[in-house]
Amino acid sequence: MSAVLSSTSTVPLRSGRAMPVIGLGTWQLVEDTADTVSYALDIGYAMIDTACDYGSQAGIGEALERRKRREDVYVVAKVEEDDDAYLATRKYLDEMKLDHADLMLIHRPPPDGVGEQLWQGLVRAREEGLTRDIGVSNYTIEQIRELHDATGEWPIVNQIEWSPFGHSLQMLDFCREQGIVIQAYSPLTRSERLRDELLTAIAQRHGRTPAQILLRWNLQLGTVPLPKANRRKHLEENFGVFDFELPDSEMKALSALNEQYSALGMLAYA
Repeated sequence: MSAVLSSTSTVPLRSGRAMPVIGLGTWQLVEDTADTVSYALDIGYAMIDTACDYGSQAGIGEALERRKRREDVYVVAKVEEDDDAYLATRKYLDEMKLDHADLMLIHRPPPDGVGEQLWQGLVRAREEGLTRDIGVSNYTIEQIRELHDATGEWPIVNQIEWSPFGHSLQMLDFCREQGIVIQAYSPLTRSERLRDELLTAIAQRHGRTPAQILLRWNLQLGTVPLPKANRRKHLEENFGVFDFELPDSEMKALSALNEQYSALGMLAYA
């Protein structure tokens, strides 16, 4: 992706549609959810990510009710590995008081396969207009290939944990080849690595925060970060990444920090 980005930039999808280049993660955003999401939308966020175990659906729905133009907000939701994907899609949309999502994902592959039945449920949901696109989360390259072989379709997205400290160039190359967008959850390492010496040095060089450097690295790599924030200061900080660029030397230095680090203990796709 070109480093020339703005807050209204989008990423093209293989379906012909597009998604915003950054979104708001809402994991455990269960207090003041509606006000937090409303403020995020007010300052320019155009994508909200949720799942049934986040506890944020009702608040997201309330925030979206306050807005006059639902089509200005890209909503990502997920079905669980033990769900009936079609019925779950209807249920989660009801919880958010929406008639459709922009993207529905399989949250994680089931333990006994790659989720062909889940995928078929999402296909039905898409055919009935309950979601515009469908994809996966926490899938390995092999699992994506197997799902494609079983269904004849590539997912639009693979949403995975992704930061300079934990990522996979093999996954990046594969997704680029197949036209799959990587959405990056926990792009700020859940604050665990924000004091890294190289990261802080680059941040000081640009007059930025370490969090902003991590997000800018994602944007220039072509991945779509979904930082979580519940304070206005952090919402503004995370969105203030469109008026500077990282040179190639710093992009490479940041990528070289990769040690398969995971804030959750293990990268699900590695």
